[in-house]
Amino acid sequence: MAPNISPLIIFIASIFTSNMILNNFLGMCSYLSVSTEYKTATGLGMAVTLVLVLTTAINWLVYTFIIVPPELYYLQYIIFIMVIAALVQILEMGMDRYMPDLHAKLGIFLPLITVNCAILGVTLFMVIRHYNFIQSVLFSLGSGLGWWLAINMLAAIREKLASAKLPPGVKGPALSFIITGIMAMAFIGFSGIFTIQ
Repeated sequence: MAPNISPLIIFIASIFTSNMILNNFLGMCSYLSVSTEYKTATGLGMAVTLVLVLTTAINWLVYTFIIVPPELYYLQYIIFIMVIAALVQILEMGMDRYMPDLHAKLGIFLPLITVNCAILGVTLFMVIRHYNFIQSVLFSLGSGLGWWLAINMLAAIREKLASAKLPPGVKGPALSFIITGIMAMAFIGFSGIFTIQ
């Protein structure tokens, strides 16, 4: 049974208070690696958001109509990952055909969306929280937009600081972790407004 939470609250909370990166720390590898350039980060953010919405919608249908009736719960992880992998492959072929520059810049990180734990995490949260279809789609859209917002903020700050004189111990990955920690603390300020569990 779906929880009695407004889909709009779920959508807003998944962007701010339950952000996949800044609250759950899911999808960190591509977040840290691709956030050196704003344009590339935007492209990956769009791709992750698109994959999140499509896979969550399809996985909700698969879970509700294929997995639950015959009680095939032991296969749900395999089936969810197969759906994610298929959609990422279709997205990669489309980007290679219609956006070759962005496809080349994303490189290995585009097919790695398949194993981005944020993608599977959203599907599993949807199952654990018993969301209905509308709640699931808005949760995935908000989660994707929250992930996109976080990677864009990190990329913009890193681009701005690329020419700044920083102490040697703060350059590189250390700077990314410091910025991410500060952004996570800032997003905690929203936690009293909307919370989903």
